[in-house]
Amino acid sequence: MRFYLFILLFSSSLFSQKDYPKDYFRSPLDIPLQLSGNFGELRPNHFHAGFDIKTLQKEGLNVYAVADGYVSRIKISTFGNGKAIYITHANGYTSVYGHLQKAVGVIEDFIKKTHYTEQSFEIEMYLKPGDLEVKKGQIIGLSGNTGGSEGPHLHFEFRDNLTENIINPMFFGFDQFFKDTKKPIISTIYVYPIDDKTVVNQSKRPLLLNLALQKDGTYISDKVVSNGKIGFGINTYDYDDVSFNRNGVFNVQSFENGTPSFGFQFNTYSFDEMRYINALIDYPRYKKTGQRIMKLFMINPYKLSIIKAAASNGIVSVVPNLSSQYRIEVADFYGNKTTVTIPIKYDNLTTIVPSEPVISKYYIKANNDCNFTKDNMSVFFPAGTFYDNFNMNFDVNNDTLFLHDDTVPVHSNFTISIEDIKFSESQRDKVFIGSINGTKINYIPTTRKEKMLTAKTKTLGKFALVLDTSPPIVSIAKSIEGQWLSNVNSIQFTISDALSGIKSYNGYLNGKWVLFEYDNKTRKITHAFSDGIVAEGANDLKLIVTDNLGNSTIFETHFFRSQK
Repeated sequence: MRFYLFILLFSSSLFSQKDYPKDYFRSPLDIPLQLSGNFGELRPNHFHAGFDIKTLQKEGLNVYAVADGYVSRIKISTFGNGKAIYITHANGYTSVYGHLQKAVGVIEDFIKKTHYTEQSFEIEMYLKPGDLEVKKGQIIGLSGNTGGSEGPHLHFEFRDNLTENIINPMFFGFDQFFKDTKKPIISTIYVYPIDDKTVVNQSKRPLLLNLALQKDGTYISDKVVSNGKIGFGINTYDYDDVSFNRNGVFNVQSFENGTPSFGFQFNTYSFDEMRYINALIDYPRYKKTGQRIMKLFMINPYKLSIIKAAASNGIVSVVPNLSSQYRIEVADFYGNKTTVTIPIKYDNLTTIVPSEPVISKYYIKANNDCNFTKDNMSVFFPAGTFYDNFNMNFDVNNDTLFLHDDTVPVHSNFTISIEDIKFSESQRDKVFIGSINGTKINYIPTTRKEKMLTAKTKTLGKFALVLDTSPPIVSIAKSIEGQWLSNVNSIQFTISDALSGIKSYNGYLNGKWVLFEYDNKTRKITHAFSDGIVAEGANDLKLIVTDNLGNSTIFETHFFRSQK
């Protein structure tokens, strides 16, 4: 009876969800909606937090408030969502609009005023009820391509006001804006030996399983013959009827002999959970091939709230005298479902494909603190830095720290410490700990205490002390020195830095600070004359660009402009 009750509770809890208002919100755009990315889609180091809505491959479409509320937050960033507006609604939810080209009306006026008050392009403001009220259907901004966007679109989210968890927009009635009659596609299934003793189909390495379509529309895979603990992983995606590009799936559930084993559904989750995507997927395979295989098992359980797992954590124990049947069901939000059945049989077959050789000298236990030291370099991994135990390569050679490679995912920061025994006292303020990837050097924020430099990072690889005495580069496509600029609306420069990267830039027109907007993708900064700072006739412009080690470049020029 207890076992039956567990199955009943397990199955119902996987699909249980809160009742959300279906008719409260309107569309944020006034065009038919098409998605270039959906909720829960797998992205680098995170699950996608909302919808990416296509904007006809252009910028400048009107973006509307989806319901009455007030602007509770505005964030202008060179990365992430770029220019983003947050609207808090009276029913307990907040809507988010990202990658905007600009806000409009009083919202844009407020943003521009804050830029000049704080003398910064990157700003973040939290507002109170009554500061900036909006009505349902009010135009709040224009769609764009700012921040980390890879093309014009609107990023749109819903968040819970109390928990700040993000919620699948489909639950708010947004399913009415799309049509989907297509079943998800399972393109790849792998079977994994869980330990060194297990052999699967004469292999101690993960194996790709072939799939065969059945008359009833389901699939059956190759038979799995094993002698121990195994797990399965899938690559899957979905198409709807209107967007014509691959989207993520909504629900994945596995069963062992009809009993729920491991599953997840993209309803809602917190931003703190995002990085667990690297535990869910076969991360080494992703780094080597770009293919994201979602593992339907956990060796070392991790706290991703969307996962519902049986006591086995999705691991199948193949034992003598018992044949098993493993089933995977993948569904989209509209209930279209694809099913694969995998027959499993016990046998002690001879190993043909051995395990991958292990050449590492150091064994990492994911749940323990760990510290390594050699020569003038050390690294400290707090418990929980990694998801699973593994054998690590660690060495120091030719002033370089070797920490395995980036095929092992890191969940939280670990600390690198390097004693500076190489650079002179006059150079020390220009030295940082850098991540070395071929010829590319990535700056890591570094602190110094006397000769000891310390940095925190979430990526394994090669590290070394790097000297940066080179100032940033400021360039302009065509000189404006002494030119009349009466027929242009803005001036634009390109800024770059070869090593530690740009930390700040400031522009001054006739001695007054002026706003230059920065586009990280093109490294261009742009000042619009519509800000009203430019003078009639002669104008003096100064740019000061500083990198993360304090090296600065000052660029000065003058031009003329007639406002008449």
